[in-house]
Order: sequence, then structure tokens, then C-alpha cells
Amino acid sequence: MKLKITALAIALSLGLSACSNETATTKTGTQSASATVQSESEKANKMFDDMFMEGVMRSPIYQTYMAIKKDYGKWDDISEARGLEDHEFAKANLVKLQTLDSAKLDSQTALSYKLLEQQLEDEIADYKWRNHNYPVNQMFGLHSMVPSLLINQHSISSESDAVAYISRLNGVEALLAELEKGLNKRAELGILAPKFVYPYVISDSENLLNGAPFTNGDDSTLLEDFKRKVTALEIDKSIKAQLLADAKKALIKSVKPGYESLVMTLKKLEAKADDRDGAWKFPEGEAFYNNALKNTTTTNMTADEIHNVGLSEVARIHDEMRTIMKKVKFEGDLQEFFQFMRTDKRFYYPETAKGKERYLSEAVALIENMKSRLDELFIVKPKADLIVKAVESFREKSAGKAFYQQPAPDGSRPGTYYANLYRMSDMPTYQMEALAYHEGIPGHHMQIAIAQELEGIPKFRKFGGYTAYVEGWGLYSEMIPKEIGLYEDPYSDFGRLSMELWRACRLVVDTGIHAKKWTRQEGIDYYVTNTPNPKPDAVKMVERHVVMPSQATAYKIGMLKIVQLREAAKAKLGDKFSLPEFHDVVLKDGAVPLSTLEDLVNEWVASKA
Repeated sequence: MKLKITALAIALSLGLSACSNETATTKTGTQSASATVQSESEKANKMFDDMFMEGVMRSPIYQTYMAIKKDYGKWDDISEARGLEDHEFAKANLVKLQTLDSAKLDSQTALSYKLLEQQLEDEIADYKWRNHNYPVNQMFGLHSMVPSLLINQHSISSESDAVAYISRLNGVEALLAELEKGLNKRAELGILAPKFVYPYVISDSENLLNGAPFTNGDDSTLLEDFKRKVTALEIDKSIKAQLLADAKKALIKSVKPGYESLVMTLKKLEAKADDRDGAWKFPEGEAFYNNALKNTTTTNMTADEIHNVGLSEVARIHDEMRTIMKKVKFEGDLQEFFQFMRTDKRFYYPETAKGKERYLSEAVALIENMKSRLDELFIVKPKADLIVKAVESFREKSAGKAFYQQPAPDGSRPGTYYANLYRMSDMPTYQMEALAYHEGIPGHHMQIAIAQELEGIPKFRKFGGYTAYVEGWGLYSEMIPKEIGLYEDPYSDFGRLSMELWRACRLVVDTGIHAKKWTRQEGIDYYVTNTPNPKPDAVKMVERHVVMPSQATAYKIGMLKIVQLREAAKAKLGDKFSLPEFHDVVLKDGAVPLSTLEDLVNEWVASKA
């Protein structure tokens, strides 16, 4: 953590004497310079936070995620006109930012300035590509965000909150109508999702209209949610009844026609769609994908370079897996070993309460053991605790296999490593160790909780992030426990390698689909052939690649950069190299682009050389 530079710190760094007349003069000048730095830095940090909050207040949806209820009954304006307005807003913010004298900022504020300037410049440049995406797909989209936000983020603790919920229901038809305009505009430009996407989205949209008040039977998803929340309020029964009646009316008058119209539009687009999967089919598709790779990886690596790195890493990891095959005396080739690891019952706990409890207790033990070893790897450690939980039953069917929830900023809630035990056959025990390290300690909890606890950091850095850094650290964190003697079971070490292999294959397949015109099936075949994961995993992953060009390249590129920087620092510093100090440098400024991380590490190396 970098502390704000004070007059005393500057004086000490200059090595000033306390016993001469010259000192008094220099000290006064230093104090004046320090005051200038502090004044400009305070001005800058206020500007950073003001800009961040102005952006938040332009988005009712973001406000809700931030627990701000100013525009609680509204949705975002997603019109083309508003998009242009936001573009002009970003340009005005860049001009405003550049009125600051960056030479007069303390080091941490100067870093914030550099990051925000780059973010604004990228946002302005990316306006060109605003239509190069699929606003609805099987991974995300407004069609699923609407119910998700209402159910998970729109809390109702008062009558006015309930009224705001109803207001949002009444706004669904207009919101989805604007979405349809955007989809049709993209179709005119030749930007259509491949055919496989539409059944997912249509099904999800139609499912939302099942149940009362749309059809007979149990309450629909949204009515059940609203009724449950309003029932818990301590208000007059007649008011509750009126709120419920108003919600049903809004569901019939706005939600139903909104989703029915969206489904009709999606079916028309489905009829026009084809099976071309890559971003290469877009107008200026190659330039768009290269820009996406730059944004995702925060590097200047080309698609070919990333593809070749992936091929090289897949080959290296396969060789390490063959070494483990010999260690466990497996007779057969790598494909046969993959099949053995997929199917042998010793690696899967039973689909019972006892089996799930055993998995959870062993994951807790892994985390607790890692907590006891942190001093070997880290100087600064998070104040927030980490706990391990099974994903709750209400969402375990659709949730990912494992994920991390950050702690509450006020310390009221610890960080949580969630393990999804819905289907134990998806949770092989040989991956248990690597999963715990990635999602918990020393992975996302170390990085995210520490970043959240940093002092003197503006809000845009606390609540922002760079996927290549965040997920690169998570993947790197699967590796470093091995360096202090963990992964004693060779099968667990295979699990670590299998997870790293999955991320290496992502480099190959993402670039294969979007730059080399691979088909969806070619991508699926690559995963099935080169990893121990079952085919359904491969299908889901390839479909994710298709609708999120470049996103999945962040993990391995981020990890490789951290390893590269570490090895370069070791080579230059020799005996002066300290792994805990290196990790401190990586973590103490929060999430940053990989190019900025390289600068920070190089500065540290220079200071110790």
C-alpha cells in the first residue's frame, strides 16, 4: 500500500539536515512544494470520485447495484441518442481530467490519473464498435438482467421500494422495445448471433411468462418474488393488497407484451441467422477483434501470437501430465488417462448429503491450511476473513462450478468461496485443491479483499477492474501453493494442470474461432481431444467464446505475464529477490493493466538493485 506523500516524507527522502540555516530555507521550500502536491492530488482525487459518481447517477441500474435508491423505479436509457450523449460525456470528462497538472500529483494519484485517462480514451475510441456485440445471448443480456436485477438486487424494505418495483415492471415494455431497435440495427449492419444462440434466449424469455398472472398454475417468477418481498413488509394489509394488484396489472400490461414482442423479433432474426461463429464476419471484423484482444489482455499481442502461445502451453502441460501418468504408474496414452480421470469413481464423491458434506469439509480444511501458510508468500494480508459455503439450492442449478463473493466493505460480511455441489459428478476431487486456491486463498480473496481495503484509492479503482489482472492472479494462485510443497497428491497436481490446460486451450479456440474461421464444432473437438473435461463443458465453453470474443483469453495471458515478471525480477535481483515482496508489489495497487503492472514491478526491481 502506498501512503500519501507528506511534507515529512519528502523531507526525509531528501535527507535534509536539521542544523543549518540552509535547512530552514530548504524545508520551507519543500513544505511549499509538498502543499502544492497535496493540493493538486486532493483536487484530482475529488475529480476522480465526482466523475465516478456522475457516471453512477446516469445509470439507474448501476445505482441499484451500488444500493443507491435515487432512481429506484427506472431503467437505463439504452437508446442510440443516449449512447451518443454518453460518448460526449466521456469526451468532456477527458478534457476536464487533462486540466489537472499531472506533474504535481503524488505517486498514487498519478497512477490513478494515468488509469482513468486510459479508460476514457479507450471508451471514446470504442464508440466505433458500439454495435459489434450481441446484446442478448445465452450468457447475458437485458432479457435475463431484468428479472435478475429485480429478484437479486431490488430489495423492498418499504412501501416506496415496492412502488419502485412496480414502476420498473411498467417500464419493461419500453425498455425491451429499445432493445429490439438495437437488435434490428445490428441486423442491418450484418451483426447477427449464430443460429444456436436464439433457442436459448427465446426459451429464457418465454419461461418468464409461465405462471400467474400470465397463465394458470403457480405464481410466475416475478410475481412470486414481488409477493414474497411485499408480504414481509410491516404495512397495512389493504396497502399490500393494492401493491399486489398493481404489480399484477404491470405484469400483464407491460412485461407480457414486452417479452412477447421481443420473442417475435428474436424469431425473425433467427430465420435470418446462419452458422458462422466468428467475429471475422462483422464489418471490419478483424480490426474489431484485434481491438477486443487489446482491451481484454491489456497487451498488444496479436491473435496469431496468442494462438501460438496457447498451442505451446497446451503442449507443455500435456508433457507435465504425462510425467504424472508415469508417477501414478498408469499404462496407456494421454487420451486414455483423460478418460480414466473422467470416469473413475475414486475421484467423485456420491450424490448424497454425506458426499457433499465431505467435499465441503475438505475444501474448508484446504483453505484453513493455506491461511496458516500465508506468511511464506505474503506481507500484506486481507483483514476480511474467508469462509467456504456450498452454493444455495435456489441457484445451484444454473450457477458456475465455483466462484468468489467479495466481503462487505464495512466488514459486516466475510469473503466467501462458493463450491457448487448440485451435481457431484461435475466436481472431481482432483480439482478441489486448485479450485480452493483460485477462488479463495491465495487467489481472488487475497487480490480483491486487499484492493477493497486499500486507502487513498478513488472509487473507480475500488469498483473497477481488469480481467487479465484479476483472473491472471487467480490462475497464478493455483500454481504458487505447489512452490511451498502443496499438491502432495499427484492426482491433485493433475487437477491443477487440468485447470491450467483448460485456460491454455481458451487461447487456441478463441483466436481459432474469431481470427482463423474455425467452426463451433472444430472448437468443441479441440477441447474434447486436448482436455479431460467432458463434452458438455466443451460445448458451453465454445458457445461462450462465440458470443464473448476475446474475453476468455484474459486468464492465461494474465498468469503468464505475472510469471514472466517474477522470473525477470529473480534473474535481475538474485539473492535480493523476495517472493513475498514481489507479491506485495503485484497486489498493493489493486487491479491494473498488465502493462502498468510491468512498470510497477520494474520500479521495484530498480529500487532494490
